[in-house]
Amino acid sequence: MKRANDLLLKAVIKVAVLIILTFSINLFFSGHHHPGGGFIGGLGVSAALILLFLTYDIETVTENLPFDFKIMGAIGVLIAVGTGMGSFLFNAPFLSQTYGYFHLPVFGETELATALLFDLGVALAVIGSSVTIILSISEDE
Repeated sequence: MKRANDLLLKAVIKVAVLIILTFSINLFFSGHHHPGGGFIGGLGVSAALILLFLTYDIETVTENLPFDFKIMGAIGVLIAVGTGMGSFLFNAPFLSQTYGYFHLPVFGETELATALLFDLGVALAVIGSSVTIILSISEDE
């Protein structure tokens, strides 16, 4: 059943999702220097996806974003644990991190840290698990 405000709702949600995703990416990248990181960045992306699920139907969103969120969560956990165990290769304690400064073409002199890889794993795990939970709840009658 079409509602009269579907067009307005979908237009507003597209802008809101763009703002939420932009802020989530900002939180993700600022995580090892300021408040933020993989967990809150992943929750922001999950919130944007849930808004899309609520506005459009689940089939439309999953058709346009063909991710298996269970596999995404598992890959995220493997990345997070793998970066922690990677420190063993350098005879360092679990979850030790290192960083360096690199010259990137667009960004110039930029600090890159191994904590970013850990945050990526946490973000993928949070997105995968939270969206899987929401989708499983929505399947219940």
